[in-house]
Formats: sequence, structure tokens, C-alpha cells
Amino acid sequence: MVEIIKAGGWLMLPIILCSIVAIAIIIERFWTLSAARIAPRYTLGQVWTWIKNNELDAAHLRELKLASPLGQILAAGLVNARHGRATMTVSIEQAASQVVHDLERYLNTLGTIAAITPLLGLLGTVLGMIEVFTQIMVRGSGNTEALAGGISQALITTAAGLSVAIPAYMFHRMFMRRVDSLVLNLEQESIKLVDALHSDRRVQVKEIGTP
Repeated sequence: MVEIIKAGGWLMLPIILCSIVAIAIIIERFWTLSAARIAPRYTLGQVWTWIKNNELDAAHLRELKLASPLGQILAAGLVNARHGRATMTVSIEQAASQVVHDLERYLNTLGTIAAITPLLGLLGTVLGMIEVFTQIMVRGSGNTEALAGGISQALITTAAGLSVAIPAYMFHRMFMRRVDSLVLNLEQESIKLVDALHSDRRVQVKEIGTP
């Protein structure tokens, strides 16, 4: 492996660095973008239980906000629930925009890695071919060792760049689809809460402050 990296030339270093960053992002996003962590199924039911039992106070709102991104969105809406449907909806949208931003964290970086690593490999190919033709001009075509070095650099960097770019692109697309699915779920849960609260038009929340 070390010999292959050496044969690929100095451009192997940024390609390897990109691969390390991509692996770290993939592992982190797999952990973070879990439906059970983003939008636990019990969250809305727990909120409704608190409302029905007249237990929704500042402490419960703080607990809800810290529990999950869905809880953060619902808590933002509940704080302004008594001010009407429109105000509650705006509060939910503002909280949701921050949550969506967090869900998409590092995905642009992963997409950039998928885009630039083939270009780094192509640059390595160009430099390798320049080396080959330079050796041909200086020493003629009989120096097979020098020619092999340039060809190795040309082929190895291209293969390395594609080896990083292909999985990075696949995971980027997969995570983007997962974010879209999670956002839709968050939106549906939020709408359920708004509709439920403003069908009764009365919500008793004790000592609500800014969590």
C-alpha cells in the first residue's frame, strides 16, 4: 500500500486526506441522522398527555426541547400556542429551519469531496503523462523505468480519486434523501400538534418562559 501511494505521487496526499474526511462525515451522519434520534415516535403522544393532564410547564418544555430535534420544534410552537395558530406556525417554522440546517451539516463537504477527488485524480493523470513525455523527449523511449513511473502516477491517482469519489457521492445522495424524509416526518408531526391544539382553541401551559 505504501509503495502504491509513493508511486501515485504527491497528489495522493490530498486524495487520502479527502478519504479520511469523507469516512468521518459518513460515520457521524449515520449516527446523527437516525429517525429514532431525530423524531422519536413517543414525543407527540407525551406532549399531548402533558396537555390533557394540565402538566405542561416550563420544566417539561425544557425537557422536551433538549430531548430531540422534534421536541425542539414542538417546544417552540407550544411556547406561542396561546397566541393563535399563525403565531404558533411561525415559531415552528423558525425552529424547524435551524433543525434542518443541523440535519444538513457536513453534507455539502461530502458532496464537495465527491466532486473534487476525480479532478485530483485527473490532475495526477495529466502530471503523470507530462512526466512520460518529458522522459521520452530527454532520454528517448528506451528508458522503460522512467516511463513506467509516469504511467503509474497517471493510473494510480485516477483510480484513487474515483475510489474516493464514488462512495462519497453515493452516501451524499443517500443522506440527502434521508434528510428529506426526516424533514417530512417533522413537518407532519408539527402539523398534527397545531391542528390538535387549535381545534380545542384552549391550551393551559403553566409558567412558560423561554426554555
